[in-house]
Amino acid sequence: MNTAPRLTGTLAQALSRAWWVLLLRGLAAIAFGVLIVNRPGLSLATLVLFFGVYSIVNGALGAFSAIFGHTDAENRWLLLGSGLVSFGIGILTLYAPGVTALALLFYIAVWAIASGVLEIAAAIRLRKEIHGELMLALAGLISIAFGVWLIARPGLGALAVLTIIAWFAFAIGILQIALALRVRGMAKKLG
Repeated sequence: MNTAPRLTGTLAQALSRAWWVLLLRGLAAIAFGVLIVNRPGLSLATLVLFFGVYSIVNGALGAFSAIFGHTDAENRWLLLGSGLVSFGIGILTLYAPGVTALALLFYIAVWAIASGVLEIAAAIRLRKEIHGELMLALAGLISIAFGVWLIARPGLGALAVLTIIAWFAFAIGILQIALALRVRGMAKKLG
Protein backbone atom coordinates (compact mmCIF):
# COMPACT_ATOMS: atom_id res chain seq x y z
CA MET A 1 0.00 0.00 0.00
CA ASN A 2 1.43 3.38 -0.99
CA THR A 3 1.18 5.83 1.90
CA ALA A 4 3.22 8.60 0.27
CA PRO A 5 1.33 11.87 0.03
CA ARG A 6 -0.36 12.61 -3.24
CA LEU A 7 -0.71 16.14 -4.51
CA THR A 8 -1.31 15.88 -8.21
CA GLY A 9 -4.61 17.55 -9.01
CA THR A 10 -5.15 21.21 -9.73
CA LEU A 11 -7.42 21.85 -6.72
CA ALA A 12 -4.90 20.24 -4.40
CA GLN A 13 -2.08 22.23 -6.00
CA ALA A 14 -4.06 25.44 -5.52
CA LEU A 15 -4.68 24.60 -1.87
CA SER A 16 -1.00 23.80 -1.35
CA ARG A 17 0.00 27.17 -2.79
CA ALA A 18 -2.55 28.96 -0.64
CA TRP A 19 -2.30 26.79 2.49
CA TRP A 20 -1.91 29.95 4.53
CA VAL A 21 -5.40 31.08 3.47
CA LEU A 22 -6.86 27.92 5.05
CA LEU A 23 -4.76 28.66 8.11
CA LEU A 24 -6.11 32.23 8.32
CA ARG A 25 -9.68 31.00 7.89
CA GLY A 26 -9.15 28.55 10.74
CA LEU A 27 -7.63 31.23 12.95
CA ALA A 28 -10.53 33.58 12.15
CA ALA A 29 -13.04 30.88 13.15
CA ILE A 30 -11.21 30.27 16.43
CA ALA A 31 -11.01 34.02 17.11
CA PHE A 32 -14.77 34.27 16.51
CA GLY A 33 -15.33 31.44 19.01
CA VAL A 34 -13.02 33.05 21.58
CA LEU A 35 -14.82 36.38 21.26
CA ILE A 36 -18.14 34.67 21.94
CA VAL A 37 -16.86 32.70 24.93
CA ASN A 38 -15.18 35.75 26.46
CA ARG A 39 -18.36 37.81 26.24
CA PRO A 40 -20.95 35.88 28.30
CA GLY A 41 -23.29 38.88 28.42
CA LEU A 42 -23.03 39.34 24.67
CA SER A 43 -25.80 41.45 23.19
CA LEU A 44 -27.51 40.63 19.94
CA ALA A 45 -25.95 43.69 18.29
CA THR A 46 -22.46 42.50 19.28
CA LEU A 47 -23.14 38.96 18.04
CA VAL A 48 -24.39 40.38 14.73
CA LEU A 49 -21.22 42.45 14.41
CA PHE A 50 -18.91 39.52 15.31
CA PHE A 51 -20.66 37.12 12.96
CA GLY A 52 -20.85 39.63 10.10
CA VAL A 53 -17.15 40.50 10.33
CA TYR A 54 -16.11 36.84 10.68
CA SER A 55 -18.26 35.83 7.71
CA ILE A 56 -16.86 38.61 5.51
CA VAL A 57 -13.24 37.77 6.43
CA ASN A 58 -13.88 34.05 5.88
CA GLY A 59 -15.58 34.74 2.54
CA ALA A 60 -12.90 37.15 1.33
CA LEU A 61 -10.15 34.64 2.15
CA GLY A 62 -12.08 31.86 0.41
CA ALA A 63 -12.67 33.97 -2.70
CA PHE A 64 -9.01 35.07 -2.66
CA SER A 65 -7.83 31.47 -2.72
CA ALA A 66 -10.20 30.69 -5.60
CA ILE A 67 -9.19 33.70 -7.68
CA PHE A 68 -5.45 33.66 -7.03
CA GLY A 69 -4.95 29.95 -6.43
CA HIS A 70 -4.63 29.23 -10.17
CA THR A 71 -7.16 26.43 -10.16
CA ASP A 72 -8.90 25.33 -13.31
CA ALA A 73 -12.43 26.58 -13.98
CA GLU A 74 -14.00 23.26 -12.99
CA ASN A 75 -12.56 23.37 -9.45
CA ARG A 76 -12.54 27.12 -8.91
CA TRP A 77 -16.31 27.34 -8.50
CA LEU A 78 -16.18 25.25 -5.29
CA LEU A 79 -13.76 27.60 -3.59
CA LEU A 80 -15.34 30.72 -5.04
CA GLY A 81 -18.88 29.58 -4.21
CA SER A 82 -17.98 28.91 -0.60
CA GLY A 83 -16.26 32.28 -0.31
CA LEU A 84 -19.11 34.18 -1.93
CA VAL A 85 -21.76 32.51 0.25
CA SER A 86 -19.84 33.43 3.39
CA PHE A 87 -19.12 36.97 2.18
CA GLY A 88 -22.75 37.50 1.12
CA ILE A 89 -24.15 36.32 4.44
CA GLY A 90 -21.68 38.62 6.23
CA ILE A 91 -22.75 41.62 4.16
CA LEU A 92 -26.42 40.76 4.67
CA THR A 93 -25.84 40.44 8.42
CA LEU A 94 -24.10 43.82 8.68
CA TYR A 95 -26.56 45.48 6.29
CA ALA A 96 -29.44 44.61 8.61
CA PRO A 97 -27.89 45.01 12.08
CA GLY A 98 -31.30 45.33 13.70
CA VAL A 99 -31.98 41.73 12.80
CA THR A 100 -33.83 39.65 15.35
CA ALA A 101 -32.24 36.69 17.11
CA LEU A 102 -34.38 34.34 15.03
CA ALA A 103 -33.32 35.89 11.72
CA LEU A 104 -29.65 35.81 12.77
CA LEU A 105 -30.08 32.18 13.69
CA PHE A 106 -31.33 31.45 10.17
CA TYR A 107 -28.48 33.48 8.60
CA ILE A 108 -26.00 31.37 10.53
CA ALA A 109 -27.85 28.15 9.67
CA VAL A 110 -28.00 28.92 5.93
CA TRP A 111 -24.32 29.89 5.93
CA ALA A 112 -23.36 26.69 7.78
CA ILE A 113 -25.37 24.41 5.47
CA ALA A 114 -24.20 26.09 2.24
CA SER A 115 -20.57 26.12 3.39
CA GLY A 116 -20.85 22.48 4.49
CA VAL A 117 -22.22 21.32 1.15
CA LEU A 118 -19.46 23.13 -0.72
CA GLU A 119 -16.78 21.76 1.63
CA ILE A 120 -18.03 18.20 1.09
CA ALA A 121 -18.06 18.78 -2.68
CA ALA A 122 -14.47 20.02 -2.49
CA ALA A 123 -13.47 17.02 -0.35
CA ILE A 124 -14.99 14.65 -2.91
CA ARG A 125 -13.00 16.38 -5.66
CA LEU A 126 -9.84 16.20 -3.54
CA ARG A 127 -10.15 12.53 -2.56
CA LYS A 128 -8.06 11.47 -5.56
CA GLU A 129 -5.59 14.32 -5.16
CA ILE A 130 -4.52 14.38 -1.50
CA HIS A 131 -4.64 12.38 1.70
CA GLY A 132 -6.35 14.26 4.50
CA GLU A 133 -9.38 15.42 2.56
CA LEU A 134 -11.48 13.78 5.24
CA MET A 135 -10.81 16.80 7.49
CA LEU A 136 -12.55 18.99 4.93
CA ALA A 137 -15.42 16.50 4.58
CA LEU A 138 -15.74 16.31 8.37
CA ALA A 139 -15.84 20.11 8.59
CA GLY A 140 -18.59 20.05 5.94
CA LEU A 141 -20.61 17.43 7.82
CA ILE A 142 -20.26 19.36 11.09
CA SER A 143 -21.39 22.55 9.31
CA ILE A 144 -24.45 20.88 7.78
CA ALA A 145 -25.41 19.18 11.07
CA PHE A 146 -25.00 22.47 12.92
CA GLY A 147 -27.14 24.36 10.37
CA VAL A 148 -29.87 21.72 10.40
CA TRP A 149 -29.83 21.67 14.20
CA LEU A 150 -30.28 25.46 14.30
CA ILE A 151 -33.21 25.30 11.86
CA ALA A 152 -34.81 22.45 13.82
CA ARG A 153 -34.65 24.51 17.05
CA PRO A 154 -35.56 28.05 15.94
CA GLY A 155 -37.21 28.90 19.24
CA LEU A 156 -33.84 28.91 20.98
CA GLY A 157 -32.61 32.04 19.21
CA ALA A 158 -29.01 32.91 18.41
CA LEU A 159 -28.23 34.32 21.85
CA ALA A 160 -29.43 31.15 23.56
CA VAL A 161 -27.06 28.97 21.52
CA LEU A 162 -23.93 31.11 21.90
CA THR A 163 -21.92 28.31 23.49
CA ILE A 164 -22.83 25.95 20.67
CA ILE A 165 -21.95 28.61 18.08
CA ALA A 166 -18.58 29.08 19.82
CA TRP A 167 -17.85 25.32 19.86
CA PHE A 168 -18.83 25.09 16.20
CA ALA A 169 -16.39 27.91 15.38
CA PHE A 170 -13.64 26.17 17.38
CA ALA A 171 -14.25 22.82 15.63
CA ILE A 172 -14.26 24.33 12.14
CA GLY A 173 -11.21 26.44 12.93
CA ILE A 174 -9.23 23.46 14.21
CA LEU A 175 -10.16 21.35 11.18
CA GLN A 176 -9.20 24.15 8.77
CA ILE A 177 -5.86 24.66 10.53
CA ALA A 178 -5.18 20.91 10.49
CA LEU A 179 -5.99 20.74 6.77
CA ALA A 180 -3.79 23.78 6.07
CA LEU A 181 -0.84 22.23 7.89
CA ARG A 182 -1.42 18.88 6.19
CA VAL A 183 -1.55 20.43 2.71
CA ARG A 184 1.50 22.56 3.49
CA GLY A 185 3.41 19.50 4.69
CA MET A 186 2.48 17.53 1.58
CA ALA A 187 3.57 20.39 -0.67
CA LYS A 188 6.94 20.60 1.12
CA LYS A 189 7.52 16.84 0.70
CA LEU A 190 6.80 17.02 -3.01
CA GLY A 191 8.41 20.37 -3.72
